[in-house]
Amino acid sequence: MSLMATVEPHRVRAGRGTELLLLVLALAIGVGAYALVGLGTSDEVPPDVLGYGAGLAALAVALHLVLRWRAPYADPVILPATVALNGIGLAMIYRIDFAYELRDKANGFAGRQLMWTAIAVGLAAIVLVVLRDHRTLRRFTYTAMVVALGLLALPLMPVIGRSINGARIWVYFGGVGMQPAEFAKLALAVFFAGYLVTHRDTLALAGSKFLGLQLPRARDLGPILVVWACSIAVLVLEKDLGTSLLIFGLFVAMLYLATERVSWVVIGLLMFVGGAMVAATAFAHVGARFDVWLHALDPEIFDRAPGGSGQLVRGLFGMASGGLFGTGWGDGRPDLVPYAESDFIVASLGEELGLTGLLAILMLYAVLTQRGMRAAIGVRDGFGKLLAGGLAFVVAWQCFVVVGGVTRLIPLTGLTTPFLAYGGSSLLANWIIVALLLRISNDARRPAPAARGLRPDEPLPDDLLDDVPDEPDDAVPVRVSARGEHPVGAEPDEHPTERIGRLS
Repeated sequence: MSLMATVEPHRVRAGRGTELLLLVLALAIGVGAYALVGLGTSDEVPPDVLGYGAGLAALAVALHLVLRWRAPYADPVILPATVALNGIGLAMIYRIDFAYELRDKANGFAGRQLMWTAIAVGLAAIVLVVLRDHRTLRRFTYTAMVVALGLLALPLMPVIGRSINGARIWVYFGGVGMQPAEFAKLALAVFFAGYLVTHRDTLALAGSKFLGLQLPRARDLGPILVVWACSIAVLVLEKDLGTSLLIFGLFVAMLYLATERVSWVVIGLLMFVGGAMVAATAFAHVGARFDVWLHALDPEIFDRAPGGSGQLVRGLFGMASGGLFGTGWGDGRPDLVPYAESDFIVASLGEELGLTGLLAILMLYAVLTQRGMRAAIGVRDGFGKLLAGGLAFVVAWQCFVVVGGVTRLIPLTGLTTPFLAYGGSSLLANWIIVALLLRISNDARRPAPAARGLRPDEPLPDDLLDDVPDEPDDAVPVRVSARGEHPVGAEPDEHPTERIGRLS
């Protein structure tokens, strides 16, 4: 006696409806924060709150529609989490602008940040439309390396490079300042992913063991030595501890993702700590950063000009005054901390939202990172796995470096908090990261042919043909259908759904 079981293909939900609902919540957070700032500073809702909310909603919905068009299976949580973070940052910058106006220091940071937000969202949409397949980036592995090194060297150029507050990390074109390192991290992530996916077997398997650690061969240390030398050079020549930490942390993390060898992490940490200690001893500007970190409350360090610890200590006292639940939007004094809208926006948020609000913001970063890592796990190709993992890590790592510096866990670095802090370079680069994560997550969540209900001999649509690897020159010609790949002229196997659930 035979039993026949019929298994219906599981339909994968695209998630765009869920995304739209979450976008409503994210916009409510951002616009609500903007309204609360007005109530806290002037006892009235800002008169332009409806226009402001409509503008933010138009940007978010426009990108949502692009996803429906070009990446219908993209992760439905990444965009709302990003919109919420961006909205909270805009509200805080608007609040700091108001405080500066009371001290006759009007700067209009909020208006410029809103403009950069619109440009960044538009750029993310362009990336999603133009880049149909993330694997295209693998062709530019070594081009990305050259571009990254060129971007890192730009601030050292005599005409366009500028030194601000002791760090030479800025370039100016026609009066517009940019931080090239924000874009260099994108190029480096592409280079590392392309390089490691090619050489990961050698890096993971070759080498001898010592004290439980599998040590790499000497020639395999070449790439990590080059990256280590570049990061130390940035630290010394540009006086930029933040970029140095970012570069080396990204490479070590992606190296671990590719090889799953703890020895690479240990070697990387030892090399960076050793290099930083030597630099702190040999170069005065590096040693000054460590003095501020270790002896922030000493009077001679606090009053030192320039490079004293006054900014750090004021930020710590501001967060302490916020307590558990904060002073409330508009009721703190974040303007007492220099660069409260950029380097120390975390301290500003900690003062007015308290520890509870700051933890909620950090949870948004955790969700964003988790969804990026989930895309890395789900995507089918090795390059996409490494690229998504590296991009998700760099957001989390940059957040850790900034919050760690502001809370005096590690030395101050000068990096900006993704999506929150004032700065066009940071917004542009991080929205591109979001676009790339959305593109990769679309490939990770896209259903297989059987789940799409295709007939056995039906040709695959264009979006599923992207999953078929390129053929080598000597490959046997194959025909691609919902039954899979099979040589031309040969009879294909039965449809996958015909094999599922057959009992006898």
